[in-house]
This record gives sequence, C-alpha cells and structure tokens, in this order.
Amino acid sequence: MKRSELNEILREGKAFLDEQNFKLPKWAHWSPDDWARAGHEWDEIRDNMLGWDITDFGRGEYDKYGLLLFTIRNGNAELDKYIKPYCEKALICGDGQICPTHFHWEKIEDIICRGGGKLVIQVWNGSEDGERLDTPVTVNIDGHVYEVPGGSEIRLTPGESITLTQYMYHAFWGEPDVPGGMVLVGEVSAVNDDTTDNRFHDDDIGRFPAIEEDEEPLHLLCNEYPPAP
Repeated sequence: MKRSELNEILREGKAFLDEQNFKLPKWAHWSPDDWARAGHEWDEIRDNMLGWDITDFGRGEYDKYGLLLFTIRNGNAELDKYIKPYCEKALICGDGQICPTHFHWEKIEDIICRGGGKLVIQVWNGSEDGERLDTPVTVNIDGHVYEVPGGSEIRLTPGESITLTQYMYHAFWGEPDVPGGMVLVGEVSAVNDDTTDNRFHDDDIGRFPAIEEDEEPLHLLCNEYPPAP
C-alpha cells in the first residue's frame, strides 16, 4: 500500500471517530518526530503494538478487503512485566469492506457494533487442524445463546455484540447500502497476538502490508515505532 493511501485512510478514520464521539489517547495523534523523542516510559505501547493498524490482508484491494484498527490496550503473553490479561480495540469497517475468514487459536473476543451502520458477521466452526466445518454453530449474542447453521450471517445493530470463542471461524463487513457506509466496531478480548494467533482460512492472506513511501507518514503504525533514544 502507498503511504499516501494510508494517510488518507487515517484522516477519514479519525474524522469518523470524531463523528461517533469516540476519543483516543493523546499519543494517537503523535507525529513520527514525537515517537523519535519518546523514551522508555512509552515502551508498553511499543512492546504490545498499541496504536494504529491498517491492513489490506495482502490482497491489494483495501476498499474490498481491509480494516482500520486502533489497539487501545493490550497485554503480552511473552513479557511477564505486562500483567494485563485483556485487550481492547476500535475497528472501522467500510461499506461492504470484508475482514477475511479467520479464527484465533487462543484468543476469545467480543465483537461489538458501536455505531454507524450494521455489522454483518458470518460464522462457522473450525477444527484444530484449521478445517472449516459444516456443523451448527453455537452463538452468544449479548448473553442470548442459540444455534445457527454454519455459514450463517448475523447482523448486529449498534449496541449489540457477539462472543467469538477459539476455533470459531468468522468474517465480517459493514452492511452495504447503509447511509454513511462506515461501522464503528469494538473488540474486547484476551491478550492479542497478531503474529501467532490468527488462522486465516485462505492461505494468501497477509496481516501487515508492505508500504511504498510516496509521502511522509501522518502517524506511525503499530509495527513501525522506533526504539527509545
């Protein structure tokens, strides 16, 4: 992805968050120069990959397959000094913009439709070897537990959430043709580790994009922070 494209996605995302009255920490607005001066007192953000995250999942079609995320808080399964056993993220889905089918080996999470349009989430059971199963799926929507056929699409309106357990395959996207076209999504989960805990159903999925530097970054992404001076 081009840096200019990433910058525009960040601008649009920040404007949408303002419309939804969803506020981020002050360091969310830091420049690369701010990060270059940030000492070790900011290492929790660096070590746990907090902050902005943009992905096109290696498809090169961000408007069709993509996601803008901001990790607000997170623990770390590898570093004992970080004791938080939880993670929280804000995600922005565009109109019909798909987060591809995947599950998590370890993480359990609640996905919450916070505002904007509806969130469509499609669910299947998965096996320990990564197979997607054609079996009934037990879903939990805000404490209401029931079964749906594998591959069912569930629509969450603002305020509703679904619990996703380990090995539960899921894909999600903003409801097409909703005025405004964007959905604010919350994620509350166990500790998140994007390097080891994602199992995508398709083998051609990439998590972090290669970046073509055609202009200066507006903000650094969570995998771009420089070490403390």
